[in-house]
Amino acid sequence: MLRNADKHIFDYIPPQKTNQIFTPKWVVRKMVDLLEQKNPHVFEDPEKTFADLYMKSGLYITEIVRRLYNNAEMRRQIPDDHERIQHILRHQVYGFAPTRIIYLIATRFILGFDSSLQPEQSNFRQVDTVPYAKEGRMEELIKKELGI
Repeated sequence: MLRNADKHIFDYIPPQKTNQIFTPKWVVRKMVDLLEQKNPHVFEDPEKTFADLYMKSGLYITEIVRRLYNNAEMRRQIPDDHERIQHILRHQVYGFAPTRIIYLIATRFILGFDSSLQPEQSNFRQVDTVPYAKEGRMEELIKKELGI
């Protein structure tokens, strides 16, 4: 049974007529739980990177950031809270959003309204990755847009 505190605004967005369906928060948590079950130390390594190649809300990346930020080993390696969040956002999480409005929703959700965390300085881009995926050119896009 869900408590009110477990509910999230994205749980109430009905399916869209496009392919931009928002994943409920409980599903995102389950996805990240499964990732951690398959790779038990995945959130302990400040060198590990994570990407959402078709962001819609920013929930997935936000959950990844939360797990990295709160991980005891990450806290040990990067004890300063501000330095740790900056490291995570600058070196560990990446994403593409298909439209300007989705990009703004996702980056504001991920980065919050902290003026020191500007979307323009992040690893998030407004690019519809569907054509690149269909053409088998995702690696080219990632190198071009993110330099990795």
